[in-house]
Amino acid sequence: MPTTPPPPETRSAVRTLLRLWPYVRPVRTRLFSAACVAVLASCIGLVIPLVLKWMVDGPVAGRDPAGVWLGALYLLLLGLAEALLFGLRRWLVARPLSRVEAEMRADLYRRLQRLPVAFHDRWPSGQLLSRATTDLMLLRMFLAFPLTFLLVNGVTIIVGVIIMLIQDWTLGLVILVPAVPVLITCVVFEKRYSGAARRAQDQVGDLTTVVEESVLGIRIIKGFGRHRSQALAFRELSGKLRGTELYKARLLATILGVIVTLPEVAIGAALVVGAVRVADGELSAGTLVAFLSTALALRWPVDSIGFLLAMSQEAATATERYFEVMDAEPESGVSGDASRGPAERGAAAPALRRAPGPARAAGTPVAPAARLPDAVKGLIFEDVTFRYPDAPAGSAPVLDRIDLRIRPGESLALVGATGSGKTTLTALVPRLHEVTSGRITLDGADITQMSREELRSRVAVAFEEPTLFSATVGENVLMGGGDGERDLERALGVAQADFAYALPQGVDTQVGEQGLSLSGGQRQRLALARAVVGRPDFLVLDDPLSALDVHTEAAVEAALRRVLADTTALIVAHRPSTVLLADRVALLSGGRITAVGTHHELLRTNPEYAHLMSGGPAGKQEDQR
Repeated sequence: MPTTPPPPETRSAVRTLLRLWPYVRPVRTRLFSAACVAVLASCIGLVIPLVLKWMVDGPVAGRDPAGVWLGALYLLLLGLAEALLFGLRRWLVARPLSRVEAEMRADLYRRLQRLPVAFHDRWPSGQLLSRATTDLMLLRMFLAFPLTFLLVNGVTIIVGVIIMLIQDWTLGLVILVPAVPVLITCVVFEKRYSGAARRAQDQVGDLTTVVEESVLGIRIIKGFGRHRSQALAFRELSGKLRGTELYKARLLATILGVIVTLPEVAIGAALVVGAVRVADGELSAGTLVAFLSTALALRWPVDSIGFLLAMSQEAATATERYFEVMDAEPESGVSGDASRGPAERGAAAPALRRAPGPARAAGTPVAPAARLPDAVKGLIFEDVTFRYPDAPAGSAPVLDRIDLRIRPGESLALVGATGSGKTTLTALVPRLHEVTSGRITLDGADITQMSREELRSRVAVAFEEPTLFSATVGENVLMGGGDGERDLERALGVAQADFAYALPQGVDTQVGEQGLSLSGGQRQRLALARAVVGRPDFLVLDDPLSALDVHTEAAVEAALRRVLADTTALIVAHRPSTVLLADRVALLSGGRITAVGTHHELLRTNPEYAHLMSGGPAGKQEDQR
């Protein structure tokens, strides 16, 4: 299983959260309005103690029932106004923040589509899924509640303290005594909780990976009776996550204990001091009631500090995890939305089915093949060397100085032992990996000088392990291009995939996740149909017939020969029947092309090739290699 890349250098929560500004900017007016409404509602709540003071020192002390009823009416109106304003705040933020979450999720999906294969090889899928789901949900909750109330509660506490100091500065100082230990506790809590939040969210990603792998690999788990070991692995990861969550709960309980206890003690002390002063005639009863009511009104803003800090730290961690993906370097030459800001992008997400016809993206123009010298036509590998980016320094390259030419309209079979680099070589043509040195040209154009959209509109691929999506048969095939039913029918015929018409809804049948509702041979034929449906100029096939029975393979080969007659093709082959589809054969051994010729020539002259094709002894020459 790929391991999670280490987190980047730690930065402050504020600096991290400021990276959300490009997404928040389009809805800043409503968020600012919501914050102002919430501040107004909190300030109205602080007016209530002043009304109480007026009632106690006025109508209550003067035994005026009419005044008491009037004060009660004031309190009722103030309470209604406060409730309505808080309701308005929630209405103001609900829709825009849903939009922010959707924008961020769409951007993350776009970025994932444009990141190189090497990135996906390193990252567990569960870590990416958790960033697109759990982390973005945390960010929406933070923007909807903690972000606003960090401001609102801060303003409320400041205004409330000013009111209390104006009423009686002595009691105000008593209330302010716990401020210093509370601040120290908050600083310590923030540092410790930040690390715990990051650890918990990474563990959620690891747990998601295990669940996803277990669901996708359920046949293997059941087939080998490994459900207990998988359950044990899940329980172990779940136990780690539980331990981290309990540690977070202990941290939160500690800060809440400090934040709740110290202010309560201060309020109790203020009550005792105030009662003594009222008894001595130094303070009016109404002032004491108003002071204590104000102090009690500040209990929730003060008590919520720990909760808001915790949510802010989790949001900062979620933001950090989100931008770990967004900051990853995309494939070079990628155009479109990936390089634009949130406000400049369109709302449309990439469709599963490709637009009809071979759309040519902007890039280096390729001259028509008819005008090019014969020496540069076709698919050419020139001194190509490839080493994986994360390979140890000094290790041998997977491919070493590959020189190979496939002429226009020619089919070349690539043969080699397992692990010789055949699949890696085919992946270089559509630039799933970048060559380390050397170059590959299509009709004289260096593929690195072409946009990926243009390159992949000219090159179609079919992999040995076919991947189908949770879509209809027709949509899966037409991902390769094509223009409607006629091309779909032709491609299914070439791949001998007429079984699609016998499915419950024909080509409109949903194939299910990973296409596991179909057999391996059926999936492979649909993948082959997807490769040929767009009539590509260049075709790269990685052992496309390995899962077919001999009769179906013969039928597919007969139909495929007609397609290969007009297409330049590179075909990875392991069996003589597949090799015979090609005009020539190249033998890949030790990362080098060691022989090129026809099938029969290599059988006569190359013992290693004869051994690969027959499975018999390699002979003396191979023994000496």
